[in-house]
Amino acid sequence: MPFVSIIVPVYNAEKTIGRCVSSILNQEYRDFELLLLDDGSTDASGEICDTYAKKDPRVRVLHKANSGVSDTRNRGIARARGKYLQFADSDDWLTPEATKFLVQAVTEHNCDMVIADFYRVIGERVSQKGSIEEEGVMEQADFAIKMMQKPADFYYGVLWNKLYKRSIIEKHHLRMDSSVSWCEDFMFNLEYVRHARTIYALRVPVYYYVKTKGSLVSQGISVKKTIQMKRTVFACYNDFYKDVFDDMDYEKRKGQVYRFLFDAASDGSVSPLNIPGTYRLGNERTRIGEGALEGEGVFFDAYREQKLQERLLDIVALRNDLATNDVKLLYFLGQPHEKCTLKEIADILHITRRELSASIQKLLGKEMIAAAEKSRAKARAEAKELPKEDNRKEQKQKEEKPKSGEKEYMVTQEAENVMSELLFVLCDLEQIQYDGFTPEERTMYERLNEKRKQNIQGALRS
Repeated sequence: MPFVSIIVPVYNAEKTIGRCVSSILNQEYRDFELLLLDDGSTDASGEICDTYAKKDPRVRVLHKANSGVSDTRNRGIARARGKYLQFADSDDWLTPEATKFLVQAVTEHNCDMVIADFYRVIGERVSQKGSIEEEGVMEQADFAIKMMQKPADFYYGVLWNKLYKRSIIEKHHLRMDSSVSWCEDFMFNLEYVRHARTIYALRVPVYYYVKTKGSLVSQGISVKKTIQMKRTVFACYNDFYKDVFDDMDYEKRKGQVYRFLFDAASDGSVSPLNIPGTYRLGNERTRIGEGALEGEGVFFDAYREQKLQERLLDIVALRNDLATNDVKLLYFLGQPHEKCTLKEIADILHITRRELSASIQKLLGKEMIAAAEKSRAKARAEAKELPKEDNRKEQKQKEEKPKSGEKEYMVTQEAENVMSELLFVLCDLEQIQYDGFTPEERTMYERLNEKRKQNIQGALRS
């Protein structure tokens, strides 16, 4: 049985379903089934789904009469076989590590739900979206308080940035409300969280959400029906907090609960100019073109290895509000190494001097690194212990040494979490590099590679 069932409702999505399905089938995590639910499409969507099913045994397709997205998702839930459920929409797509990170979080922390950041895409612009700033496990009440602060936020309301336990869904007979065409996924989440003890917040974007829908009115829904639906959703929202909190706590927070009515009213279209921190789609993570991916020769090999490292470091950076260059520098400083000038460090990390200086200043500001300069008293004490000749030599070396290389930096305890995550990244890197190797092959490769490294060092010394 698959560990995860990924459910995708499909309706007249012939232009986008290929991108969505490809992003799922190319996931780094492989133990899943993909349920493509054709909701009576009148274009080529159904045929496209069947084509994928013929090529990949993990794909299962259901063709049905059109009944709406909620009923279609319910059909998917009923047919799912996985221990966990993941959802996607046919006009969106997943990041390559999405399912892997969701599964890692739910298994390592034994939680009932994982909620993750996502990318919001409007045209050719993209921005990272998330509401919980600290990664980690939360109790149900703590999560409810977080949600209360931004009640109408997509982060809490949608299905596709979360991982669910199927056992909880089946035990409590949880399904989408097909009578509601607005916030039906939010209502499902409220009911699910009622039965969830712990939730893990993952500060990594796992999904690309394409903003296509406008307001309820622009979708042809009458004002009267809009008001009725919002009342229905609010009643569910209000009941949720009555259930999570005791009477005294609920009365204290009642004003915050009712804030949902005002926040939920603003569901109109969004302009890219209104989203802070946007950048051009494709620049949000490390990518590599097909030409560089297939190129032959030592330069292409080195470039691909560098890009793979950067892609893995991207994740650590996103989790800790850092840039990839910041994480590179932290890793470099945390490893044993001889003194290097700033120019050498920049060359080693494949960044410019300006980028290196910016990372140093940022990490100093976050107190993740500190200057490792000797105190004058200690320097004088060491100088007294040296013979006069050695003392003069050391002084001469100091005078000749470039100013840019005088200052050293060390990693502080503030960076402990980042350094721990880097260890996991290195494990992932090794797993990718040695995938398919036997233990004997790996041992031989490491021995030969060490000899190759010594040959290169010897040639550079001569």
